[in-house]
Order: sequence, then C-alpha cells, then structure tokens
Amino acid sequence: MKIILKKAVANLGEVDEIVEVKNGYAINYLVPQGYAIVATPSNLKQHEETLRQRAHKEAKKVADAEALAAKIAAQTVKVAVKVSEAGKIYGSVTAAQLADALVAAGVEVDKKDITVPEVKELGAYEAVVKVYKAVKATLAFEVVAE
Repeated sequence: MKIILKKAVANLGEVDEIVEVKNGYAINYLVPQGYAIVATPSNLKQHEETLRQRAHKEAKKVADAEALAAKIAAQTVKVAVKVSEAGKIYGSVTAAQLADALVAAGVEVDKKDITVPEVKELGAYEAVVKVYKAVKATLAFEVVAE
C-alpha cells in the first residue's frame, strides 16, 4: 500500500515522502497515529500542489535572503570602542554591537546570526552573518577609538 508520510518515521522515510508499506502496518499503525495518509489519487494531487507551493515560497525566501545578504555585504560599519594608549581595546567587539551598528545602517539582523572574529586591536575586520539557512553574508566592519 502506498502512503504519504506526514511525519518522519525511523527506517521508513522523511516528511512528504511517498513510500510503499504493508497494508496492516499502514492501516493499524501509521494512519491512526497521524504519521501518514493513504496515497489516493486525490491525496497525491493535493500533495503535489503542496510541494509546488512550498517550493515557490522557499524560492522567494531565498531570493529575499540573497538580496539582504547583498545589502549587508555592500556596507561597512564602524564600531567605536574604548582603547588604551597602546592601541589595545578594552574587552572585545561583540555580535550585539555589530547588530546595533547594522540597525543604525538600516538592516535588521539578530545578534545570534552574527559570527564575530576575535578582535584585540583597532582596524578592519570581517564577520559572517547568517541570513537564511545556507545564505550567508560577509560584513566588513572597522573598529575605531571612541
């Protein structure tokens, strides 16, 4: 019997896969537990439409994320920090400081999505910003004295 999985099932398949199982397994376990539905022609047609719509939405999200990544990569932000006479900075540059600098530049990014290198001196650096799943941007920032 062909079924469409609604949840991932170990040793059987992932969500939205169409698999072949024995009738008893499908009727007595998978369907009543909500793990799958029977692959009737109408369910298959609905499943194909759902996959098509999901792919379209995902493509739009990726395109928006790539546009945001290009906007982030085109900017260079400045982060002002306290500095000793020797040029060493007190503390370090954090993701929160970079997120605030990006907000001031007009780009909304969560601080959890920013990976900052170790910064100990004034100068120019690059951080990686995760925009969406596999879409990442390189943010150029400059550390300057307050």
